[in-house]
Amino acid sequence: MPKVALLNQSGEKVKDINLSEEIFGIEPNQQAIYDVVNCQRAAMRQGTHDVKGRSEVRGGGRKPWRQKGTGRARQGSIRATQWVGGGVPFGPTPRSYAFKLNKKYKQLGLKSVLSYKVKNDKFVAVDAIKFEEIKTKNFLKFLENIKVEGKAIVVCSPEELTAEAVFSARNIPGVFLTPVNNASVYEILCYDKMVVTSGAVAYYEEELK
Repeated sequence: MPKVALLNQSGEKVKDINLSEEIFGIEPNQQAIYDVVNCQRAAMRQGTHDVKGRSEVRGGGRKPWRQKGTGRARQGSIRATQWVGGGVPFGPTPRSYAFKLNKKYKQLGLKSVLSYKVKNDKFVAVDAIKFEEIKTKNFLKFLENIKVEGKAIVVCSPEELTAEAVFSARNIPGVFLTPVNNASVYEILCYDKMVVTSGAVAYYEEELK
């Protein structure tokens, strides 16, 4: 069973906590991580690309010249696809790239990435985060206390996601604060360190069991 130190905002060790073996101690499934990230990135695509087909291009209602007797190839519209300014054949149209994965498979991807973070000492547990005022330096001091440098995702419970915390963290380059119910596998992998509050740990152990 994985064991990590639980720190407070000052960086002091409060106690050791045992994490669930089924969630934070499995062998990471690389294929599940890849598939879940691929699914999440596909859902992020806007899919607003569009071109005009021959029925959408302006003009071309009249036959350019008569069918026979001119010596030229027969043409029906100056907006046919072979004409300059004509419609585009088989071009892209607005669509959704999203696709679905089985719920248990998505949970496997999340468990795998959480286990990977714990296994590689990229997981930091804190008892809670609370900020009395909106000050970026207070959040920077918090990260310094728990010895987190570089890119980091801070995952907290929805109750801890106060305006003071959000506005204190949003201007720090490479730091992302998010509620636990909104942290995706893709976002977790984008950051080197993962800071998780005890409330978020409890959420994972309840939802992923």
